[in-house]
Amino acid sequence: MYSLARPFLFSLDAERAHGLGLAALDTAYRFGTTPLVAPRIAPLPTPAFGLTFPNPVGLAAGLDKNGAHIDALFALGFGSVEIGTITPRPQAGNPRPRLFRLPDHGAIINRMGFNNAGVDALVRNVEAARDRRGLLGINIGKNKDTPNEQALDDYIACLDKVYPLADYITVNISSPNTAGLRELQEENALRQLVAGLRERQEQLASVHGKRVPMLVKVAPDLNERDIDAAARVLAELQVDGVIATNTTIDRSRIAGDARANEAGGLSGAPLLDQSTLVLRRLRARLPESMPLVGVGGISSGADAVAKMAAGAALVQLYSGLVFRGPALVSECVEAIRRRREAPSRGAVGGL
Repeated sequence: MYSLARPFLFSLDAERAHGLGLAALDTAYRFGTTPLVAPRIAPLPTPAFGLTFPNPVGLAAGLDKNGAHIDALFALGFGSVEIGTITPRPQAGNPRPRLFRLPDHGAIINRMGFNNAGVDALVRNVEAARDRRGLLGINIGKNKDTPNEQALDDYIACLDKVYPLADYITVNISSPNTAGLRELQEENALRQLVAGLRERQEQLASVHGKRVPMLVKVAPDLNERDIDAAARVLAELQVDGVIATNTTIDRSRIAGDARANEAGGLSGAPLLDQSTLVLRRLRARLPESMPLVGVGGISSGADAVAKMAAGAALVQLYSGLVFRGPALVSECVEAIRRRREAPSRGAVGGL
């Protein structure tokens, strides 16, 4: 069905198509017709962060910023759905247009700017969800007008409110669409921020009687020195896991495209190699006990397997769904299943 709907959706402004696509998924879920959109997926239990995921293929943050479509998204067969990025206060994000498709490259550029309705609205939406078939991640950030020196306050404000509702929490310090945010990946700033959040995480674990894993999401544009520094801090502070990676500001792989000069983060197929390289380098530098999530450029089952071979315990999709549709979820799960069931051939860091 997606192949029939795609020409219509691609005829629309990308952000409008985004909204209509989510509305259509909600309608399919309410009327029980989701199986016409997405194949049913047999379980493929996958452990990570002290949790067991129904399968290792998740939805990356950004598609459902406010957690308004949780039930419908789980019905597509994802083992996990990550909502957000959410900020303490509502914010409109950057001016439109701010979302662009690059069909010739299987890519998207976005400069959304953490547009969201605020953490209280997300909490209400999560509490209203009734059909969580997988694990729910909540991605947290800071408001754009909050100085980096006060960023910890924003992250803690979100952490406090989402902690009781999340299966895991992601700290987003790597979006290129909030001015200065990526500076929080610098070693000293990263240590200060993550140390404060780790302290709060342990306090909340005591208060709520459960420990919710906390992951950190990093950029694909880190050089080797940056990766070394980030790995040092994240290992020292014993975060539960790392998501590699966010979108890139690099345009070398789409040079010549009419949209190449649009500001924002590039995602989709051109990101695959660079994001996987960062994933592989992090895997070599972090303790084996710290699971990694591979995201960036997955457009096929083979791409998902490549992330697992580079050291990922789980993978996430987003832009690939725009071009391939919900069938990509089952394709990736089945490719990973075949890899897991095949006789060992000495693959690196995989299942």
